[in-house]
Amino acid sequence: MANEVFFPQEIIRKKRDGGGLSEAEIGFMVRGLSDGSLSEGQAAAFAMSVFFRDMTMDERIALTRAMTRSGTVLDWSGENLPGPVVDKHSTGGVGDKVSLMLAPIVAAAGGSVPMISGRGLGHTGGTLDKLDSIPGYNTAPDLPLFRRVVREAGCAIIGQTAELAPADRRLYAIRDITATVESIALITASILSKKLAAGLDALVMDVKFGSGAFMTGFDDAQALAESIVAVGNGAGMPTRALLTDMNEVLGYTAGNALEVRETIDFLTGRAREPRLAAVVGALAAEMLVLAGITDATTAPHMVAGALTSGTAAERFGQMTALLGGPADLLENPDSYLPRAAVTLDVIPDRRGYVAAQDTRAYGLAVMALGGGRRRAEDAIDHAVGLSRISAIGSKVGPRVPLARIHARDQASAEAVARAIRAATRIDDAAPADRPVIRARVGN
Repeated sequence: MANEVFFPQEIIRKKRDGGGLSEAEIGFMVRGLSDGSLSEGQAAAFAMSVFFRDMTMDERIALTRAMTRSGTVLDWSGENLPGPVVDKHSTGGVGDKVSLMLAPIVAAAGGSVPMISGRGLGHTGGTLDKLDSIPGYNTAPDLPLFRRVVREAGCAIIGQTAELAPADRRLYAIRDITATVESIALITASILSKKLAAGLDALVMDVKFGSGAFMTGFDDAQALAESIVAVGNGAGMPTRALLTDMNEVLGYTAGNALEVRETIDFLTGRAREPRLAAVVGALAAEMLVLAGITDATTAPHMVAGALTSGTAAERFGQMTALLGGPADLLENPDSYLPRAAVTLDVIPDRRGYVAAQDTRAYGLAVMALGGGRRRAEDAIDHAVGLSRISAIGSKVGPRVPLARIHARDQASAEAVARAIRAATRIDDAAPADRPVIRARVGN
């Protein structure tokens, strides 16, 4: 009913008690998130009630649509872009810098990638926090600049502007500090509202599982992937998902500026960690196929060509410069990326092979150094983190550390060294190889 009166506490009570919410009730709560009429306590209580009572698929679609409509929905049809508008999103993991290399690779291969990214949630790093370590890089440009960068560089990685899905921006921050991050319904709506608002032609998801992921179990990750694919396709946006292993840190680094440096090394060919390369390659190929740029046979060759030709690196440099960063970042990263005052190698207690990592503990170690947030308003030290992380299966010993710590001071470095040793199991024999890409969801 058009004149129906709603009260936030009654809607929260209804969901708390296991009731289903109507599209109108969900729309009311989303408007309250956008215009501030919903208090912080009410927003947190709503998130918690959804966390415990979940949402049906119809409720998830209604929440996603309402959050999409809470701001501007972009239309790229008049921009004369060089290729289809396609994007990727990850559910987050430790050392996950895939977006930073994926966007320029796909742009170099003929796609247009307007990537709306987020900040860190819990123990995982956020793409925007990584980009904030680049001096001058503007993660919150106005929409005209955002459009220009996508048009000229083929990709732009930014955060949610005031115009795009403002309801999600508020709920996203609340989830981070109220232990409601893992809700499948809220994750689905958060991701897809931003992507639908970005005006995408296609979306590929990287849904992670394992000790460093929010969905530690494979079955939970698969349920999330199926939810996102169903809601995305139901909203008219072709969506596909890969399920990838996050039982170890992805790449050689974890920490904001360190991950940007690894991205530059990856794009320029200086160093490419094998598991990271496998994830980047598979997601890029899926994006090119789902967007209709090429077929499954040709896609891997196009990805390889974008890297070996240097075109992907050029796109990253162009995007960075257009968004206010240094024009010569690729050539002189050490001149711009912040460095920590103290470095310390984590020497293992014994020789052997890395058999397992408590990857979440690695992420928490970066937070303990100052590289993540305990509260939404916390400042981040972009210089701290871990580098030279030994992958599972690596042989370690006195001359081959588990990782190198980058810290503000010696005391915090030594505390994190103890945590890293405790989070790593070393055996006499190397463990069996595990595929980093476990499954695919969607046609």
